[in-house]
Amino acid sequence: MTHAEVQALIRDNPQMLPEAELVETHISWIILGEKLVYKLKKPVSFSFLNFSTLEKRKFFCERELKLNRRLTSGIYLDVIPLFRNGETLSFQEEGTIIDYAVKMKRLNSDRQMNLLLEKDLVTPDHLDQLAEQLANFHMSTEMVSTPPNLKNMQEDFADLLRIAPFVEEHWGADAARLLDQGGKFSKKMLTALQDRIYERHLEGFTVDGHGDLHTGNIFLLDEPVIFDCIEFNDHLRQLDVLNELAFLCMDLDAFGQTELGTYLYEAYNERYACVNNDQDEKLFQYYKLYRANVRLKINALKAMQMEDGPDLKEQLDLVKQFLDLFEYYLD
Repeated sequence: MTHAEVQALIRDNPQMLPEAELVETHISWIILGEKLVYKLKKPVSFSFLNFSTLEKRKFFCERELKLNRRLTSGIYLDVIPLFRNGETLSFQEEGTIIDYAVKMKRLNSDRQMNLLLEKDLVTPDHLDQLAEQLANFHMSTEMVSTPPNLKNMQEDFADLLRIAPFVEEHWGADAARLLDQGGKFSKKMLTALQDRIYERHLEGFTVDGHGDLHTGNIFLLDEPVIFDCIEFNDHLRQLDVLNELAFLCMDLDAFGQTELGTYLYEAYNERYACVNNDQDEKLFQYYKLYRANVRLKINALKAMQMEDGPDLKEQLDLVKQFLDLFEYYLD
């Protein structure tokens, strides 16, 4: 699939996708219909995922359906084939299968947590609900038996250097050196905390979690809906619960809502005590740095795929926001 083909799919199927809106990420095309959402995976390959073949995209669509049903009910509906019949693309059973999509129920976009944060509409009550749901999920989901691999953890952190040329191009050599400084700091911290990291694993804190727990992946409805977990890389989804919690708290920091982040941290820990000593607190701060790293990289990769224009400028502002947060955590 290409961007032009996705646009043609929308254009050629107005009866099924009325007034459809296309949302694009660095790895997906998401078609928002009136009541339904269709998510297609881009035929891309990065160090952390591989959607390069039709077979792989089908497999990971099915994984996405299965894994996200752990946290949602009645939202992830099916995996459906996309057909080509002559010049026409559709989800009707006519022609040759050229791709697959995850079919989902559409929720009220106005209730996405990131949008509510921009309007200062997220309350402690929301965070209490979220802490309860997240703690219950972490206590009930599968525990991971494979011990943490510090070498892999450092490699994950150091993967940020792949965007160093892009960062230098837009913000200069000092900004690019900041990424290298972060990699050295990560290695130092992982060495200092390695015993506690293994201890926490033996205590049962390594779980098959969500893996991408930021505010854009949460709807604050009558009950919070956490969606869009990582399906493409088990290694990135199987993690210490403290790492998962740090991601969401980091994102609240990025919105300038540090007090809400602290509230969530404390509310979660009341329900599931995962911070039990000074080393756990240091590890939490390290994971916040790592998660700023992830958001910086992902937003930079998206910007690198965009053409000049207002959308690119907006995306670059987002990259700079996480670059500044990354620097703040390093200080």
